[in-house]
Amino acid sequence: MRITLEELLQRYAAGERSFERANLREIDLHNAHLHGVNFNQADLRQARLGKTDFGQASFREADLSESLLWGTNLSQADLGQAILREADLSGARLTEANLERSNLSKATLGGANLVRAHLLGANLFEADLRPTSDQITDLGQAILSHADLSYAYLSGAVLYQANLAGARLCRAHLNRTLQQGMKPTDLSEANLQGADLSYADLTGAVLRRADLRNADLTGTVLTDAILQGAVMPDGTVIESEKTNFL
Repeated sequence: MRITLEELLQRYAAGERSFERANLREIDLHNAHLHGVNFNQADLRQARLGKTDFGQASFREADLSESLLWGTNLSQADLGQAILREADLSGARLTEANLERSNLSKATLGGANLVRAHLLGANLFEADLRPTSDQITDLGQAILSHADLSYAYLSGAVLYQANLAGARLCRAHLNRTLQQGMKPTDLSEANLQGADLSYADLTGAVLRRADLRNADLTGTVLTDAILQGAVMPDGTVIESEKTNFL
């Protein structure tokens, strides 16, 4: 059922929170306050939702393909199995958000805050998570186990203590770039057990005390990577500060 902007805002102001399966395609809700709203299975394709407050909102199985969510507050929101293909989430706040089995393929997440977010089994194929000029992309302690990050752009992202066990990172871009002010990708203390890092570029990445047991490093570029204290696929621990694996 199609709902207009005016009707949605009036019903929300009257205390209604459930808008499951609503047709909101291409709606313009930027800067709106919709804390705790229920948009489960809603059609929000190509919606303009920049800087909207969706804290603790629910978008389970909603379709947000190609939507604009830059700077949006999605802290503690439930986006389980949501479709966010090619969505723009630049600078979005997704702290402790649930994104399990969501589709974020080719999405833009530069400068997003994903601290402690749950992305178990999420599809991030070719997603762009590189920091913006003024914001880092923070995935610290995020759960990314068994997520698909193949060909993803993660250069300069913070993945401190992230759980990437069993994740697919084949041909992912985790290398340090020459962009001014760009810090190296931080995978310190990350869990990469059984991860597929084949042909990924980790040039200059920081992997201090990372766990790489049983990870696939076929063709992985680790030039100038910092691996002090890291546990390698065969269980050996790296003692030196830098190791030039090719």
